Amino acid sequence: MSDTAAAPLSAAHSTSTSETGSFCSAHCTCGWRGPARRARSLAREDATSHARGASEPSPSGA
Repeated sequence: MSDTAAAPLSAAHSTSTSETGSFCSAHCTCGWRGPARRARSLAREDATSHARGASEPSPSGA
């Protein structure tokens, strides 16, 4: 069964989660994928962290 939940934090980085068996992982439209997690809440936190980090400017020199 696949379950998707969008995290509307950034228009450029639209994240969602999907389930495969006992595991849930976060995905982004930019191609990023989070690790497989047993807890949906951790996958959602991965997605939120990615979207927030992607919307912040890069440090200089990077």
